[in-house]
Amino acid sequence: MSDQDAAPVRDAPARDAPAREGPRDAPRDSPRPESSGEAPEENRTPEDGPERPEDRRFDQAGRDPLGSSGGTGGSGTAHAARRTFAAGRAGRSVSFATDGQYFEGNYFISQSSGGGPAVLQGPVHAEELDRLAGVYCETSGYQRMKRRLRERGLLVLCGECGSGRTATALSLLAEVTGNRVIRLDPGGRVREIEEVTGGHGHLLEIMPEAEGAEGATPERDGARGPGAGARSRPPGAVLTELHLDRLRGKLAEAGAYGIVLVESGDLADRMLRGRYGVYCPPPPAEQVLLRHLRVLLKGEPPEALGKALELAAGPDVKEALGLAELRPAEAARLADHLAQCLRGELTHRQLLDDCATFVRAQARTWFAGADNPGTLPEALPSLSTSAFRIAVAVFNGSAHSLTAEAGERLAAEMAATLDPEASVGRRLFGTHAEVRPAAARAVVEDAELDLGDARVPVRAISFQGDALPTAVLREVWHGYHNARGPLVRWLRSLCGDPRPQLWVRASVAAGVLCSWDWVHGAGELIGPLARSDGAVQRMAAATALAEAAREPAVRPAVHALLKEWAVCGEPELVSTTALAHGYGMAAGSVSASLDALAVLVRDGDDPDLTALASFSVARLLAGPEPETVVRRLADWLLSGRTETADLVLLSVIKALGTRATFLWGLADTAEPVAGHDRKPLVLAVPAAHPQLAGALAALVRHTLSTARSGQAALDTLGTLLRRSSGDAEQRELACDLLRRIAVERRDRDRLRHLLARLVRDRDEPLDKDDARLMWDAVGEGGGR
Repeated sequence: MSDQDAAPVRDAPARDAPAREGPRDAPRDSPRPESSGEAPEENRTPEDGPERPEDRRFDQAGRDPLGSSGGTGGSGTAHAARRTFAAGRAGRSVSFATDGQYFEGNYFISQSSGGGPAVLQGPVHAEELDRLAGVYCETSGYQRMKRRLRERGLLVLCGECGSGRTATALSLLAEVTGNRVIRLDPGGRVREIEEVTGGHGHLLEIMPEAEGAEGATPERDGARGPGAGARSRPPGAVLTELHLDRLRGKLAEAGAYGIVLVESGDLADRMLRGRYGVYCPPPPAEQVLLRHLRVLLKGEPPEALGKALELAAGPDVKEALGLAELRPAEAARLADHLAQCLRGELTHRQLLDDCATFVRAQARTWFAGADNPGTLPEALPSLSTSAFRIAVAVFNGSAHSLTAEAGERLAAEMAATLDPEASVGRRLFGTHAEVRPAAARAVVEDAELDLGDARVPVRAISFQGDALPTAVLREVWHGYHNARGPLVRWLRSLCGDPRPQLWVRASVAAGVLCSWDWVHGAGELIGPLARSDGAVQRMAAATALAEAAREPAVRPAVHALLKEWAVCGEPELVSTTALAHGYGMAAGSVSASLDALAVLVRDGDDPDLTALASFSVARLLAGPEPETVVRRLADWLLSGRTETADLVLLSVIKALGTRATFLWGLADTAEPVAGHDRKPLVLAVPAAHPQLAGALAALVRHTLSTARSGQAALDTLGTLLRRSSGDAEQRELACDLLRRIAVERRDRDRLRHLLARLVRDRDEPLDKDDARLMWDAVGEGGGR
């Protein structure tokens, strides 16, 4: 290749302006960086000193301290994790005196999953059925259900708890029998029914554990572990169509009808594949609300109904509810609260407080007696469902496959806590993946997973309500102390996984739990992670500390702990401290975090610690206050300290070689920065904050001109230029950077040599057209 090829456009001599006293856009109060590495000895500053052996760390300055564990997908995962718990709120205590089903006051309907006393069997009174008829909304497929009930005499209605199954069953039975309905004891089993009442409808709601929702056959149960055989389910305990055929025969002989209610799960899945199973979808919540309001507001002025509906549609009410769509039972409760508010019995504040209890009531129902009967393998189905709900709370919006696997791991931890001697395996073909989300009030939808470099399609699972994740974790953490052990062990194991989609989510959840109980969380969660030998675990501990510091009442405790760790002499705790200050939250502000990082590198003698601190500085630069970081970097150069000067140099190289998306934080970053997260940080910040372009360029020029960092910075800049080729917007930002750093002739010679080397590269030559534009930008720098 000729010299002309190396220099696409020759720089005219006239453009080479005389050397200047300093860069025009140097940082405020910054020193004049020397353009030559040969400064006179008497004028040599600590930054320009001879290269020390440990300065080889500049060659690795652009590397992520976590390797691949902290990069791909970390940014999107962190932002999603923050959104998951942003809707959490404290609510008032919840009373469960009423049944919480389709309509309140019907003593015969229970939403309990085994925690309360069984409802006695007996006839359902006509006035209760009449009241139900006044508010009931037909669900989709209601007429088909009625035809099948008349033809077969027996139905198994499957659906979620609170979806209106009981109301639908009562309405069906009342229609076909003329309001002669008997409620059977929910503690009974289908195989135990020996007598039925002629001409009546019979309603039985069975619990999952009562009929073996996910239980294996007795022979397999006996193989689960030591001592499991003595607790295995007896033969015939699993509900089958044989039991239903027997019940159907008895009903036919007596001219009676029967409906069995089964909650969504493995048993419901099997029933739906049989002859008797029918899925019972919930009716639209809006219709249920309207029906109940019409009844409750009867006698009120005509405009009262419209006001109630307008109140229900208000953003404050929707935010207080925290649920994407109400179930029939909840719509009925909301109608009652709205009616009370319109009648002056509740203030608007009290209405919002009552609405906030809905999501907590759902969480309370899910976990009450979730390990009944307290032995394995009988409790395993409900434990598995509870673990899945907790996993969805932590991974809300994540890939369904990752969430399901995490739930299985938590279920194993819970089972080991319940029975340490049992060896519990996994069912390979248990509850179908399409059925399990319904038990967690979740939906699985097509989505995209942000991997930093690209986006990939995934099947993502999310709660049907922004407030559910916080409510679930709060219920388990505060309501059941014995559940903390398996939950903590599970989160710690996830924090050791190299995939950011797992450890980032787990560390944010750990931080939330620590903010609720600092003493327990710091000792059981953060401490073991911070003392780990693994870089991922220490980064997870730092993330959890930053998230816990979001709570103002806990922030002083977090700051005090980090101050203690900074001087403890344990390398793992010191490095965790450096990483934690990169979020700018534990110390109370970005400025205080920068102060803490400067103290760490000044007091320490570990070169690796300075590299970690530079990673945190770059993370702060990518955050919401880049102006503060840029000013502090210039001040550190003025200080004359070699340690802080090295921190500046390493931070600038990190900014040159790292894209903004890989330097994610937990604070809310300004939208302009988020729009440039695929660009190198040194280009993304000026793109979002043009006023910082000159100050950043001066720092880059100083890093290139300093002997010990110059070659590493030049190589990193070359990578930046190569990546900017082909992207018009990024190329223009790169050219602007070149104009600003090509101040003196030595600067231009250095940059032209770099461009020539990139063009001549045999493996990946820089595009000549792009190189020509960059060459012109270097020449234009001399005329600025």
